[in-house]
Amino acid sequence: MLINAEALDHRALNDRIREAEEPCQITHCRGQRFIAAGMGEKKIGIDGIPGNALGAYLNGATVTVNGNAQDAVGDTMNDGEIVVHGSIGDAAGYAMRGGRILVKGNAGYRAGIHMKEYREKVPVIVIGGRAGSFLGEYQAGGKIIVLGLDGGPIVGDFPCTGMHGGKVLLRSDCTNISFPAQVSAKTADDADLAEILPYVSEFCALFGYETEQIMRGPFTVVTPDSNNPYHQMYVSN
Repeated sequence: MLINAEALDHRALNDRIREAEEPCQITHCRGQRFIAAGMGEKKIGIDGIPGNALGAYLNGATVTVNGNAQDAVGDTMNDGEIVVHGSIGDAAGYAMRGGRILVKGNAGYRAGIHMKEYREKVPVIVIGGRAGSFLGEYQAGGKIIVLGLDGGPIVGDFPCTGMHGGKVLLRSDCTNISFPAQVSAKTADDADLAEILPYVSEFCALFGYETEQIMRGPFTVVTPDSNNPYHQMYVSN
């Protein structure tokens, strides 16, 4: 079902999406916020630029954006999938607790901030290009994978600050990256690579890359090295 979003605010647009038969294709998107917020078991395509908090509290829907998206993609999402055939703004996956976000291009600052996991709920973010500063800030769980496919520095300043759970995997040897004292950065081993292979394979299938070529790496895996990272940040002994 086609929905022309040009004259709709975010409330009216979400009402149309809830009422629509699947699959639902939104055209002429003009920065409406909160698209698909809290929705489950819907397939939604978007032509145009969705505004902030796309898929906030998403609970099982699949959202595909044929272009860029703004800040807070997947804010506190619980389940489902957001696929962006472009780049995204800041704070993607804020407090994300399940589901997947896959981005062909770059991500802004603070991607994966406060991500968390519980039992079978393991959120995943895959970024095809670069990530901005404070990647994985205060990360408590889940996986963030950055592939660096467009060249340049793979991540900005202060990655993994306050990280106390989960993993960050960067497709780089990371020799020029400064990590905080409370994390451990090492070359990814076979087990680490096997763990991310399904997500990289899905990324490649969605965006037209070769999985084998990307998985040659090198990859660096970053994990917290203490159960109390704040002790190392603020206490001198």
